[in-house]
Amino acid sequence: MKLELTRVIQGRGRLGVLKGLGRTGQHSMEVPGCLLYTHFGTVPHLTQDTLHTLSSLPPVTQVTLAEHQEVLEEFKDGFRKFAGLHDTVLYCSLHDPATPCPTGYTTNKTVSVWGSGGRMELTVAKFMALQKTVQPDWYHSMSDGETWQSNTSRKRVRKSVDRTLAHLDECLLEHQKSQELDGVEVFGVVEGGDIFEERVRSAKETAKRPVAGFCLDGFQTGSMDQALRTQLITAVTKELPEDKPRLALFGVGRPDEVLACVEAGMDLFESFFPFQVTERGCALCFNFNISLDPERAGSAPPLETEKEAAGEPQQNGDLEVDSQTQMTPFEINLKEKRYQDDFRPLVEGCRCYCCRNHQRAYVHHLLVTNELLAGVLLMIHNTAHYHSFFCALRHALATDKLDLLKKRILSERDGQTERRE
Repeated sequence: MKLELTRVIQGRGRLGVLKGLGRTGQHSMEVPGCLLYTHFGTVPHLTQDTLHTLSSLPPVTQVTLAEHQEVLEEFKDGFRKFAGLHDTVLYCSLHDPATPCPTGYTTNKTVSVWGSGGRMELTVAKFMALQKTVQPDWYHSMSDGETWQSNTSRKRVRKSVDRTLAHLDECLLEHQKSQELDGVEVFGVVEGGDIFEERVRSAKETAKRPVAGFCLDGFQTGSMDQALRTQLITAVTKELPEDKPRLALFGVGRPDEVLACVEAGMDLFESFFPFQVTERGCALCFNFNISLDPERAGSAPPLETEKEAAGEPQQNGDLEVDSQTQMTPFEINLKEKRYQDDFRPLVEGCRCYCCRNHQRAYVHHLLVTNELLAGVLLMIHNTAHYHSFFCALRHALATDKLDLLKKRILSERDGQTERRE
């Protein structure tokens, strides 16, 4: 795995291609980019056939360690074959980014992960045994990430960094001895909470280890002020090698946060956000168009969003979102009664199956009658819209239009606040 950069904007924002992915090295991925979020190996609400009606899907599929471990141990041929995932790179994460993880279950020797069967306590030995069972193409090492809350003490943060580095060393030692993990890449995890010195120390020490890339943990929505998040990420990325990718781990999904992280030097993101929006009965509806020519933009044509089309005030939740269940300014709530006779597509100009064939009124009807098709149609649209945003982001970096894209996204966000006030 190697990151080849084509442009670096303002010293930090990076545009390039991540090459040599997978055990045979035949896959590549443009960055900035997002992974394909799955739950038990499947994009929620979508079959594989439905999923592949979408264009420009990420080549990397994310699965979570706590999924079907007992069955996999019996199956013995790895998660990819078990879940019918064929031509994709498999990335295994410790936690599901769309599932809240209770704190207080980490010890010096163990971390806990949460799945459908409840809590599973892991030592490094158990963690590495599970990686051999899953047989991913890359995974990140075991880490102590319970320091994202703002009231975490400096002593606790320091302990988190020490534990995470110790876990990484143990994982690498076991990895190097394992035949089953030959050709598999390991990412190191950078911790440090909101303590500047600990973030820098974690980055420097992790960069000394033979890892293929880095996961920056603890920057989830509501955990810290955006200005502090940007300051910490900028400090961390200065300590990391230029030719290795940086993944924002666990909780960075909103478009405004993605943009801020890209400007600070991040490359990869988990794409759980469309799923969370779908679960709320909402549709992503934000304008990321930066070109009059949709072919050049590499994304959807100019979008007429809900705000532009109706000029109505939206009640889409607070700007500072501290819960994964709260709405953001980038979505509309199709459960609201006013959509029952709205016969427009979810987003004017969107080319996804839902927007080409159905109206807001129909999706509203499906939601209020609890039809399963509502989740399918919303997930199709939200996935397509989110991935098109990343296409527009790469185009903006390539054509010096990042400031314009940022203006579009922030006006979507701040316009909601102004209308509520």
